[in-house]
Amino acid sequence: MGLSTHVLDTMHGCPAAGMKVELFATQGAQATLVKSLILNHDGRNPDGLLFDNDSLKKGTYRLVFDVKGYFAAKGVALPEPNFLNQVSLDFGVAHVNEHYHVPLLVSPWSYSTYRGS
Repeated sequence: MGLSTHVLDTMHGCPAAGMKVELFATQGAQATLVKSLILNHDGRNPDGLLFDNDSLKKGTYRLVFDVKGYFAAKGVALPEPNFLNQVSLDFGVAHVNEHYHVPLLVSPWSYSTYRGS
């Protein structure tokens, strides 16, 4: 249960170790930073869940992934301006007794996401 994320670098075929991710709680246009983290060697939060089952609240959230910073740090030659700078995913949590997993598959030119298990 709770909230988790996982990022895979589809350009290099590996977890996005070292990518900066920020989690916000949102209410309308207002966003409040909840947590900032750097993904571990497996492309996951080094502390485990972003929210455990007891901390996850019904509402809306935003995950912001620093795509440009990650690929620049990997030595990828990026155009200026880069096609993707940050990927921002807004999502809702309706059932706090369920697990919400928000994976990101990303390259400098594309991304996809889904609600995982």
